[in-house]
Amino acid sequence: MGEQFVNQRLWTKSFISVAAANFFTFATFYYLLVTLPLYALQDLHGKETAVGLLIAIFLIAAIVTRPFAGKWIGKAGKRIVFLSSLIILFGSSALYFIPHSMTALLVLRFVHGIGFGMATTAAGAIVADIIPDSRKGEGMGYYGLTLNLAMVIGPFLGLTVMQYAGANVMFTINLLGSLFALIAGLFVKLPERSATDQLIERNKNKGFKSLFEISAVPIALVSAFFALVYATIIAFVSVYAKEIGLVEASSYFFVVYAVVLLLSRPFTGKWFDLYGGNKIIYPGILCFAIGTYLLSISTTAFMFLLSAGLIGLGWGTVFPSLQTIAIQNAPVKNRGLATATFLSIFDLGFGVGSFLVGLIATKMELGRLYFYCSILVSLGIGVYYALHGRFSSIALSRES
Repeated sequence: MGEQFVNQRLWTKSFISVAAANFFTFATFYYLLVTLPLYALQDLHGKETAVGLLIAIFLIAAIVTRPFAGKWIGKAGKRIVFLSSLIILFGSSALYFIPHSMTALLVLRFVHGIGFGMATTAAGAIVADIIPDSRKGEGMGYYGLTLNLAMVIGPFLGLTVMQYAGANVMFTINLLGSLFALIAGLFVKLPERSATDQLIERNKNKGFKSLFEISAVPIALVSAFFALVYATIIAFVSVYAKEIGLVEASSYFFVVYAVVLLLSRPFTGKWFDLYGGNKIIYPGILCFAIGTYLLSISTTAFMFLLSAGLIGLGWGTVFPSLQTIAIQNAPVKNRGLATATFLSIFDLGFGVGSFLVGLIATKMELGRLYFYCSILVSLGIGVYYALHGRFSSIALSRES
């Protein structure tokens, strides 16, 4: 048995390694998310419609790949799929120096998206095995924190590099990030039990249904619903800050977001383990809604950054909690599929949200758009209750 089954330690070498690999994977994703459109417009002289495809085609590749990645995990094993994906990410990052046309860049983005879909699926399945069951909520909370930190550091670094350096430096930093992810991945070890389970199940993963974990679909739909709003914040908060004259404060938005996450994470993960998902998710949704509303009416830097803190506390609590539920609801042998299903549906919501906000933002002031988004988040309380919360409450009442 591996070290995590001998005791209840959370901070093992494997947990730290897979968390580090996840951080660098998402950091490079968000890094390119803000730099590639500028590169395509300025260096490749691409049209705005084609530039929009750089994000869409990447997410499409990841969404299509994830169900198959879950199946590959069952056949080849989590570690093999994980390391293979990190190699694809590193190889793709090395090729960004070559394309000098939008068509070539779009092809590369599709390949890169395949590696990203594989990596995020395998990493989620691995960390679910590594974290002790008694500390699942806490562990997934810390693991989710790597994604949130990547969302802060990636765009900040990317925009800074684009301002003070050229494309070659930009792509070099991206290559280094993918290299660090690969190195971290090499130190990830799985318990023997997981490898045995994979060998037992490898011949059972047949048919279309083996590409999805049905138990993860309801909670994944909840995450996709909130992703509609999350996408508007990621994509347009800097544009909104310029619109309301808070450009200087905009650079600190995600910094405040990250600080609040760091301060709250030790508590929210433990509360999930102690009191269950409902007790942590409902307040999280409320914080997310209030933060989005304050963003919509912000006229000062203080209010703008206060909204960042509330959004960070809310979304930063809700998302890892929803992912934890998706994993806990699935059979142990299908955790890889559960992760793949959850992230694919979430990405679909994110992609749809990005597309819709691009259309709506041309016809509506962003302040009003964020006001409607705050209402949408509030309605998410009902969505969560209908798809999961009420069943969780029934289960708890029966146990008591």
